[in-house]
Amino acid sequence: MDNLNIMIVGVGGQGTLLASRVLGNVALKQSLDVKVSEVHGMSQRGGSVVTYVKMGKKVYSPLIEKGEADVILAFEILEALRWVEYLKKGGTIVVNEQRIDPMPVIIGKAKYPENIIAKLKQQIQNIISVNALKIAKECGNIKALNIVLLGLLAKSTDIAKDIWLEAIREVVPAKILDVNLKAFDAGYLSASDLEK
Repeated sequence: MDNLNIMIVGVGGQGTLLASRVLGNVALKQSLDVKVSEVHGMSQRGGSVVTYVKMGKKVYSPLIEKGEADVILAFEILEALRWVEYLKKGGTIVVNEQRIDPMPVIIGKAKYPENIIAKLKQQIQNIISVNALKIAKECGNIKALNIVLLGLLAKSTDIAKDIWLEAIREVVPAKILDVNLKAFDAGYLSASDLEK
């Protein structure tokens, strides 16, 4: 496998960091070199959170430059739009169709852009958009939306499903493991439905 560059973008509190830990574990289980780098603003206040995950035979830098991401895993639609220029030509973007108003919108200093998914579809050929929050809720915990998105991502890679499940079991705390395994399967299955 050549290097795989994944950007995880979202809002503080959505579980992006747990998702990056699972991805790092997936890489290690395949004996790949992996670098994870977190770049975030006011994450504790609902600000933008970005994590770079790079894996491959040899990874030299933890950062992903514009036009280098093979995959952008977007936990929120405005964050998908904000970071889309980092996606490489032919790359894939997986988007959770959730809207979380940033502070400038909440206080009336800015307007939330309209028709973001439609705008993204005009720019990107490989886009998977899904209501991961709804799927996570159906699985029993809205906080599992991060693992729903990992299920969608997993389906689009050639990495065996068992490796993903093993990585989740090792990273996710035992008290929320069952709901997260259910969320992963739901994301994985919804990816199959989207392909039809």
